[in-house]
Amino acid sequence: MMKSQILTEKETEQIRFSILASGSTGNATLVETVDQKILIDCGLSGKKMAELFSQVGRSIEDLDAILITHEHSDHIKGLGVLARKYKLPIYANQKTWQAMNGMIGEVALDQKFEFGMETVKSFGSLQVESFGVSHDAAEPMFYIFHNGNKKFVMITDTGYVSDRMKGHIANADAYLFESNHDVEMLRMGRYPWNVKRRILGDEGHVSNEDAGIAMSEVIGDRTKRIYLGHLSKDNNMKDLARMSVGQTLRQEGIIVGETLDLFDTDPEQPTNLFTI
Repeated sequence: MMKSQILTEKETEQIRFSILASGSTGNATLVETVDQKILIDCGLSGKKMAELFSQVGRSIEDLDAILITHEHSDHIKGLGVLARKYKLPIYANQKTWQAMNGMIGEVALDQKFEFGMETVKSFGSLQVESFGVSHDAAEPMFYIFHNGNKKFVMITDTGYVSDRMKGHIANADAYLFESNHDVEMLRMGRYPWNVKRRILGDEGHVSNEDAGIAMSEVIGDRTKRIYLGHLSKDNNMKDLARMSVGQTLRQEGIIVGETLDLFDTDPEQPTNLFTI
């Protein structure tokens, strides 16, 4: 009886997550505790979202809420469909709600909730903290998930990682961290210059090298896993991202495979559910 009780107490402080999809074609992440299942972003079709949930043994019907980071289509493509079909509550900040007008179709007023910048909301046992990033959207923000002493951070879609952001996200157990592009691949690639300039700018996306530098400044004693997210289909490769980030971390005295590990994400396949 005592053993079962101790196990239950441990389980109540766990966070489980799967990066369902990550990339320029669509983004979605599932975060759950013993009493909550939260979807962050819904950037794929309703059919594809159902398929991704099925692959990790979950159902959209069991969701408690959807949190939105910003209004770009690779983050909200399937939002309206899921909202209407499953009557799910949706949380976003005021400027993001305004920007989504006309993009997601009609959503019932009693499903629309405001989640302000740099605030904390409770979803059962899960405490969710929002923080702003630097991206060319109305008011982009990402999320930190706390349960007991466990901490999972999501940070993609930002042109750089400021000291303020680093203060919010330091020493998490696990991260979904943007590693969008290789600078040389981007510079030499087929994109027009105005698109390249946007990606490289302060409101664009973080490169492999800059991601590694930022990681080295926020990794803490309890950090064990970093998932490399939002890789560009045209300007990056999984092996290249892992190698580049790993080399940058090594230069800062952090050896991948010793204290922490790097993991890929994919725009089509979910990562295995993992518990911290």
